[in-house]
Amino acid sequence: MHEMMMADSIAPEPQAPSTALVTIVGVAAGALVANLYYAQPLIASIGPELGIGLDVAGSVVSVTQIGYGIGLFFLVSLADIVESRRLVLISLGLTCLGLIGAATSSAAAPFFIASFIIGICSTGAQVLLPFIAQLIPEARRGRMVGNVMAGLLGGIMLARPVALFVSASFGWRAVFWLSAALMLVIGAALFAMMPKNRPVGGTTYPRIIGSMLGLLKSLPMLRRRAAYQALMFGAFNLFWTAAPLMLADRFGLGEQQIGLFALAGAGGALAAPVAGRLADRGHSRIATIAAMLLLALSFLGTIWALASAILAGLVLLAVLIDAAVQGNQVVSQRMIFSVSPEIRGRTNALYMTITFMGGAIGSFLGTLTYHGGGWTATAGTGALAGLVALLLFAVESRSR
Repeated sequence: MHEMMMADSIAPEPQAPSTALVTIVGVAAGALVANLYYAQPLIASIGPELGIGLDVAGSVVSVTQIGYGIGLFFLVSLADIVESRRLVLISLGLTCLGLIGAATSSAAAPFFIASFIIGICSTGAQVLLPFIAQLIPEARRGRMVGNVMAGLLGGIMLARPVALFVSASFGWRAVFWLSAALMLVIGAALFAMMPKNRPVGGTTYPRIIGSMLGLLKSLPMLRRRAAYQALMFGAFNLFWTAAPLMLADRFGLGEQQIGLFALAGAGGALAAPVAGRLADRGHSRIATIAAMLLLALSFLGTIWALASAILAGLVLLAVLIDAAVQGNQVVSQRMIFSVSPEIRGRTNALYMTITFMGGAIGSFLGTLTYHGGGWTATAGTGALAGLVALLLFAVESRSR
């Protein structure tokens, strides 16, 4: 009888979600995040038609990115008090409206408003990640999170080439119409497949926001992992901001050829499930060190590949850079999703906000270093980011 009572008292492991649900969540995360990057290669087409001058053309992308940064902090944290399925479906619906607004804009102001809405609501991708993570048994969480993250990185990498190819055939507005239709299809699939997930915490939104700083102070693992990934995501954005400039200057590539280069670089997403499996087997430390070293060495390798004019080498190194960043992201998110369910939304919001800030700095440094010191300065900065992350990891591991 005692043994039966003990068995009954042991909480069963969560039932793993279906492959179909994991797949649609990965597609949804990638499609949502892709909305941040569609406008980037289309500025030359969007600007003149909407009366946006060359001096402020860069703000077309910046407004979306600012919206995303705000959404990471204020919307993703809502997952601790709002049912995840409802929050994701609302964010998809609002993203769809924003995309339709962008597609039908005839002036700069409505386009900027639509872009801001797209940025805020595309953070629904970061609600999906902790949602799917909590449905997965601990022993397989890294692998499944890696699969979803592969979809997310695929969306980031495919957004620019897809935007270029669609715009070349049907015009820039078709890119936003196509994405709006995709949001509707994904929303219908998630409505049918996504189980409801009641939040654990019974608190209020003001208290949620007010507790964020305290959470950051009380979770050293969150601070460490956010710092590592901020450095690595900064290097990622540094590379993909400066690489198109370098490819055009040194190899004479046009927009569509640069799009193909980015398409090839999306192969780095395949590293996500591998990193997840390593983490599941207790090799998070090895995977972290390998990712940081790979990032630094790959950036240094691009200097040699460019000096030797080996374009294929640059493609391979781009894949490795993406794989390094993606690998560390999967290991980090597997760890931060291990916190209590009632604070999981806020923890992910803090982690992604800090990571995104690092990415924004990397984008700024991409053009600054390339115009200031050529590709050698850019690659050296990217390698330094990897080495600083590795140094922090070594120091903090030793102190623990």
